[in-house]
Amino acid sequence: MDLPGLMARELDRHGLTASDLAVEVTESSAMENPSCAIEQLAAIQAMGIRIAIDDYGAGYSSLAYIKRLPVDEIKIDKMFVMDLATNENDEVIVRTTIELGHNLGLKVTAEGVENEESLAKLRHFGCDFGQGYFFSRPIPVDQLEKWLREKREFFRRDA
Repeated sequence: MDLPGLMARELDRHGLTASDLAVEVTESSAMENPSCAIEQLAAIQAMGIRIAIDDYGAGYSSLAYIKRLPVDEIKIDKMFVMDLATNENDEVIVRTTIELGHNLGLKVTAEGVENEESLAKLRHFGCDFGQGYFFSRPIPVDQLEKWLREKREFFRRDA
């Protein structure tokens, strides 16, 4: 399958640039056929599309592949983040993963941020981004603009 070609055609069809798109790939899917994944991801990244490894730590977590995969970001699996405020082992894993990602030149997102204490720890560790129910549960697109207006000050204050 020519995934980079398909993505280029769809970007063109919708009038978008490559920087408008980010692709998330689970570790397990990238590890099914690593050489093919590396080739496809390299071509996608060369187009200017950002690539994130989703659910980092939940599957293979092979350092050998993380250093070879052409990615811009790793997303720490929520199983390590959800109990971050109360579990010392999760704290060590998350802090170390953030440091690893940054040392490899990657952005790091923590999935499963569900409380202010976890968010405070993530900020202290230098995590780049967070996602989870603490920020919002999934909402329909027609409610997104209203939600963004209501949360504008929250995101400015916490930036």
